[in-house]
Amino acid sequence: MNNNFINITAENINEEHLCCIIRTKKLHPGVEAKRRWLAERLKEGHVFRKLDAKATVFIEYAPLETAWVPIIGDNYYYIYCLWVLGDFKGKGYAKGLMEYCIADARAKGKSGVCMLGAKKQKAWLSDQAFAKKIGFEVVDSTVDGYELLALSFDGTIPKFAAAAKEQKIDNKELTIYYDMQCPYVYQTIEKIKQYCETNEIPASLIEVASLAKAKTLPGVFNNWGVFYNGHFETVNLLDVAALKRIMNRK
Repeated sequence: MNNNFINITAENINEEHLCCIIRTKKLHPGVEAKRRWLAERLKEGHVFRKLDAKATVFIEYAPLETAWVPIIGDNYYYIYCLWVLGDFKGKGYAKGLMEYCIADARAKGKSGVCMLGAKKQKAWLSDQAFAKKIGFEVVDSTVDGYELLALSFDGTIPKFAAAAKEQKIDNKELTIYYDMQCPYVYQTIEKIKQYCETNEIPASLIEVASLAKAKTLPGVFNNWGVFYNGHFETVNLLDVAALKRIMNRK
């Protein structure tokens, strides 16, 4: 078992691999967009810890006050991502990364650690069953089944921002909120933009480019949220076929 882990820093960010799946020797626009986004977040206490190997083994978290998520609370860490894939599963890496985050939170006097979950596990969410085994509990939820999980050290709890729980907007046209935390967002938004322009589909593609904007998002997820006819549709990245299905609904 490889126990060599490294944290991304201002000194090594330009050399280290940053994506869960994308691997290429050439510069990938999505990965480079992520790199630029992360470089700014490191200044705010953001932590990206990864196995020092060609692997998908990492955790990404930040102080809740500066985490780009529509979640409100004091003195917490927010876990964006915790992933262990492929041959590295079942070797204790996820537990080790979570223990690192929790220990870091305790060492810095935090009130706890929180993360996004759902009543039914979503493919793009970190394993909530694993988190609950460690002691995370549901402290807030939305009407469509998303949950805020928290491991509280002192009895205080965070909560979803009011707008995130409503998951509605006034704009009736296709609306997508996005940021560059996920390396797949760049290529997806470019494809959607091109399709909408070619087919003259009115669309509002709104980049979340500030912490203030992220904290007031009308949906629970920070880097991708699709709305149509004023209603929340999905946090899944769309291909053209999926977009057509959404827009053809009565």
